[in-house]
Amino acid sequence: MSKKYFSAPGAQGPYSLAVRAGDYLYISGQIGHTDIEGKPLAGVEAQTKRCLEKMSELLKEAGASFDDVVKTTVFLKSQEDFAKMNSVYTTFFSAAKPARSTVIAGMVFPEIVVEIEAVAYLPGV
Repeated sequence: MSKKYFSAPGAQGPYSLAVRAGDYLYISGQIGHTDIEGKPLAGVEAQTKRCLEKMSELLKEAGASFDDVVKTTVFLKSQEDFAKMNSVYTTFFSAAKPARSTVIAGMVFPEIVVEIEAVAYLPGV
């Protein structure tokens, strides 16, 4: 099975941002506590949007889109943010939503309120 690794400057830690293994693309958890210029983003809506924008860039680099995503896992710092996260999340996916798990969890940095990882299915891409 062939593999392709996607990385980007600024990744904090010994991991790839995404790995293509066969027909699957595994996208590491994306965080969105800063904007593209590195300025802080507060609130779950802004951070969810930034997480998914970063994910979109990785999907595009792999020749894919959100329509190819078959599974996501959302990590939330607070259960109270669930509805707000959902309101942004749904704008990135078409009518066919991927399978999803949502977990309330502690985050690596205190300013992070959401992290999202995904698996995409890319046969023949």
